[in-house]
Amino acid sequence: MKNTLETRLGIFVALAVIAAVLILETVGGVDRLRRGYLINGLFKNVQELKVGDRVKMAGVEIGRVQDISLTNNKVLVSMKVTGRYRSAVKTDSVAAVKFAGLLGQNFVAIEFGTTAAPPISEGSLVNTEEQPDIGAILQKLDNVATGVENLTKSFTGDRIDNLFGPLTDFMKANKDPLTLMISNFKNISTQITQGKGSLGKMIYDDSLYNVAFNSVSNLQDTASDLKLTLADARKVLDQARNGEGTLGKLFTDATLYNETTASMTTLKEILQKMNQGQGTIGLLLNDPGLYSNARLTLQKVDKATESLEDQGPLSVLGLVVGKLF
Repeated sequence: MKNTLETRLGIFVALAVIAAVLILETVGGVDRLRRGYLINGLFKNVQELKVGDRVKMAGVEIGRVQDISLTNNKVLVSMKVTGRYRSAVKTDSVAAVKFAGLLGQNFVAIEFGTTAAPPISEGSLVNTEEQPDIGAILQKLDNVATGVENLTKSFTGDRIDNLFGPLTDFMKANKDPLTLMISNFKNISTQITQGKGSLGKMIYDDSLYNVAFNSVSNLQDTASDLKLTLADARKVLDQARNGEGTLGKLFTDATLYNETTASMTTLKEILQKMNQGQGTIGLLLNDPGLYSNARLTLQKVDKATESLEDQGPLSVLGLVVGKLF
């Protein structure tokens, strides 16, 4: 190739075009030339987001930030989504401004929506959520560190002496009682370990275990017997429900019911007749003459008994018969 002016000019133009493309790609200018559709999002804080920053979904770049402006005390972010991802952003998708690290570039992350939701239309507002400000997080961490530092300072020097000084004085003043108490605890624990005393026997004596085991066994046997009894009772109830056995016949036989009803009806009729003075018992209960005769007879018997004290048996019998008849 000849090193002519035209050749050098062509190489320079090619390099200039490549450099321009790289610069436009870096600042997002090439994206303006690509086909796509615009969607918008309203944020309270965009965290240093700039025009040309990436718009991602699940880590995949689907567009670039087209414009950032203030409106109604919020930040309106216009995003241009590549045409092939038109159906990826749904009406219930959620966008948030995130950062790739403490020194990384900010970007807009859009979450997947539900499968049944339709794709968002061009120029519509996508749902947004706010992310915590990294500056506020660092400020809170600084406050926590300051609090920890102040706490460690309070446990150094004279303050720790003021904190544990009374406790130390108390232990010095009660050294002998505390030593005796610790010795007693040691003796008690030794006796328990050797199986002495009530607590030691309860822990190491096998008889307590045997008694407890027998009690549990008896409870199990009782539960088994109770289960059998309930099974027998259930069987009897089933037989009675099916009309089997004496109890079942009493419950299900209509003849017994009919006879009982007839007997009650007859008894009711008898009581009504007695109340009305019909029949022998009715006359006895309702005839006032019977009451008068009985009263008169008792009076005669009373008079007859008054003269029995000085009379012999035959005289008494004759006197009683004479009085009565």
